[in-house]
Amino acid sequence: MKGIVFTEFLELVEDKFGLEVVDEIIEKSTLPSQGVYTAVGTYDFSEMLSLLTHLSNITHLSIDDLLLVYSEHFFNVLVDSYPGLIAKYNDPIEMLASIENHIHVEVLKMYPDAELPTFEVLEKSSNKLVMIYKSSRAMYYFGLGLMNKTFEKFNSSATIVMEKIKEDGTEVKFIITKNDEQN
Repeated sequence: MKGIVFTEFLELVEDKFGLEVVDEIIEKSTLPSQGVYTAVGTYDFSEMLSLLTHLSNITHLSIDDLLLVYSEHFFNVLVDSYPGLIAKYNDPIEMLASIENHIHVEVLKMYPDAELPTFEVLEKSSNKLVMIYKSSRAMYYFGLGLMNKTFEKFNSSATIVMEKIKEDGTEVKFIITKNDEQN
């Protein structure tokens, strides 16, 4: 997992819960990196899972809820750091449908060893998108947060339904229906 995911996560934890909580989750976790991350480094996913688990225990928020909040923060980081990544899009459905064939291609140019989830588009129209998310990390709530922020970025909204294909969350169907715009 790329270091930027860790550095931004710890920054968010500090902003929301304070430096003491950052120190506490690092201390309680068994981290080969000892909690020292660089944005361009690569670290084992188990470290993120450990940090999330300890943060969940301290805050009494579920890991899914923490991933949702974190992904919304991370979306803003991506937009600010890589504005060209989404500049070509003027519609959230179009952007989300292009995750696999454009956005992930560009991410891999910047971070060649990034391990990204896959998104297979099953159905697409101007107001509906059905995709299958696949990842051994089962961070589908992170994907949900990024999708929510995509619609927000385009001053739009959607109803997003998740259906687990595999109970462990490594394969999830997203059914995204763009809400009618009120004028």
